[in-house]
Amino acid sequence: PPTPPQQPTDGPGGSNYSYAGVRQSRHGFGVRQFWMFEPNDPTPFSAPLIVFNHGWSAFYPLYYKAWIVHLVRRGNIVVYPRYQLTPMIGTRSATQNAIYAVHQAIAILQDGDHVTPDLERVAIVGHSLGGGITAEMAALAADAGLPSPKAIMPVQPFVRLDTMMKDFHAIPAATLLLVVVGENDVVVGNASGKTIFTTADQIPLDRKDFIIQRTDRYGSPALLANHGAPLCLPRGASVDAMDFYSTWKLFDALTDYAFYGTNQQYCLGDTPEQRFMGLWSDGTPVQELIVTDTP
Repeated sequence: PPTPPQQPTDGPGGSNYSYAGVRQSRHGFGVRQFWMFEPNDPTPFSAPLIVFNHGWSAFYPLYYKAWIVHLVRRGNIVVYPRYQLTPMIGTRSATQNAIYAVHQAIAILQDGDHVTPDLERVAIVGHSLGGGITAEMAALAADAGLPSPKAIMPVQPFVRLDTMMKDFHAIPAATLLLVVVGENDVVVGNASGKTIFTTADQIPLDRKDFIIQRTDRYGSPALLANHGAPLCLPRGASVDAMDFYSTWKLFDALTDYAFYGTNQQYCLGDTPEQRFMGLWSDGTPVQELIVTDTP
């Protein structure tokens, strides 16, 4: 049977990296622990800062390591807050724990022994509960003393409405927003994604999109738009075209547009470039992303 698309060699989601190495360090303890990943070989003086909020109980970066390495080798610093000690911790303090970790990370990065964070170029991405934390962190950034994110992308987000925000009107109107959900996500569905998108009503429609990943079983292995699609273990089938042409491509392009004014067509506007998911090995197009402003 046909095989899935491989990683493109250039463009958003591609393998044309500017940096060969990644410097990893771990800091803090317990719910306020965090990891930092910095580009090196060569080492830049400064780099944009990306906060990566993990899904429920995925408190070790291993679960998203391939995506994190991709982001860093493109020239970004990534901060990965732990925010929970065990799978049993409640969600009430998760966002505050993540915010604390980001403050600490920024202080360490500015001490002269690390790549200096460019605080004019900050973005946040998160999966599952981390997607809800991403939206909440963006809404709280000003009051919490964090740099205002230029772009955010909650992926298959979950918002627990009894302990987290019920609307996201406080996210600054200038923020670029992509909400990504999976058509076969039976863990959290799309209700939280719709809540984030529709209540962030201060953000103009030309600066945000609601995106639905689609399952494609045409070839082997199949491409699955389920809750595990964003997981990116360093090796194996967990990294595939659902990453290269969906989450990686979209967030690469979103940050490129937010930070440098490039690659808008790959992240916003329901364009062919935004929807494109690559080609199976026999040339058949993979099921495109669905892009809408009316989820």
